[in-house]
Amino acid sequence: MAAKTLMPSAEKAKKALPGKPLQSDYPFFSFLRDMNKMIDNLFNDFGMAPASGKPGAFTPSVDVVDTGKELTVTAELPGMSRDDIDISLGKDAITIKGEKKAEREEKGKDFHLLERSYGSFSRSVSLPVEVRGDEAKAVFKNGVLSITLPKAEAVLKGTKKIPIRAE
Repeated sequence: MAAKTLMPSAEKAKKALPGKPLQSDYPFFSFLRDMNKMIDNLFNDFGMAPASGKPGAFTPSVDVVDTGKELTVTAELPGMSRDDIDISLGKDAITIKGEKKAEREEKGKDFHLLERSYGSFSRSVSLPVEVRGDEAKAVFKNGVLSITLPKAEAVLKGTKKIPIRAE
């Protein structure tokens, strides 16, 4: 198959029918769309939504630590305020959502720097054990969100031995 048949050309673009998506006619775009779907599905299977695909998209780092009696989830959210963050706890996962609205400007003798980082994010983290959601606590300090999730009583009692009968 010739490479020029994989990509659109100006000649074929002129012949496109109104209302018909031109990109669907080319194997390269079909392949690219399928690859993007596979990558998105891969991240979703691990409980992580992929970045929005936009350059500079914000995806916070999240750590989960088991301290014995509780789980501690820590997320780095620099440049955000407490009001920009939403936390929801499901049966097996915790989700942190937010919207970042940051702008940084620096001026010096020989330079001018202006950076902006905007956008929303959502991070879901699977919880390895059952927790008591009604006793969960969250603290946001210096751009770091710390969520403490006490383990359920059944988890704290430990594992139960199952006797094996001989037959």
